[in-house]
Amino acid sequence: MKLVSWNVNGLRACVKKGFLDYFKDIDADIFCVQETKLQDGQIELDLDGYYQYWNYALKKGYSGTAIFTKRKPLSVQYGFDKDEYEPEGRIITLEFADFYMVNVYTPNSQRDLARLDKRLAWEDKIRDYLIELDSRKPIILCGDLNVAHMEIDLKNAKSNRGNSGFTDEERGKMTDLLQSGFMDTFRTLYPDKEGAYTWWSYMNKVRERNIGWRIDYFITSVRLREKIIDAGIHPEIMGSDHCPVFLEIDM
Repeated sequence: MKLVSWNVNGLRACVKKGFLDYFKDIDADIFCVQETKLQDGQIELDLDGYYQYWNYALKKGYSGTAIFTKRKPLSVQYGFDKDEYEPEGRIITLEFADFYMVNVYTPNSQRDLARLDKRLAWEDKIRDYLIELDSRKPIILCGDLNVAHMEIDLKNAKSNRGNSGFTDEERGKMTDLLQSGFMDTFRTLYPDKEGAYTWWSYMNKVRERNIGWRIDYFITSVRLREKIIDAGIHPEIMGSDHCPVFLEIDM
């Protein structure tokens, strides 16, 4: 199976910049997107052979996630609980026969860290959620997790220490998650690979000079380690301030 995750930073804009060409070329079995910035009915994608699942934010032009899958899931859940409404459209879970697919757009703690407390509460909640799912069957988590975990995961680690996405608290929550039976697939395969980033500021020539952060992930249950074939990044794909990441796994 080939899986792809991409924060498109506005799907309508990304479609105008070649999203569908990449989508067709990559031919993923499951394709997850974050930050769709859509409401129901604002876009209609002709994705032949794919089931489409959308989670819209209540606020217009904000957040939102979607999953396009060739395999029809056994069940679909929006939010953490069937009875709890999640107003920012940040999570979709598809259940398949042998695993759960979880697509997440993690809240940003904001430049002044105004949402850091809410962000840390989110981290605790999703960790508990994933542990509970993992007790039933393995999980594959993907998305923009809005954290560079290690110093190797961003270009300028020293000058960004304490900034949103690279606070000790956020990094610690990622460590907690990975110590709970999960693994960062890219770093598992490529522990020492430098310059591997998935997000770049729109500031002048930052992407050209590869001054970036790796904040988009595929994370799986540790017991899937032997099934992983490859995990990687497509930095050459434009259309967003993020680039797609992929996972190849024998499921």
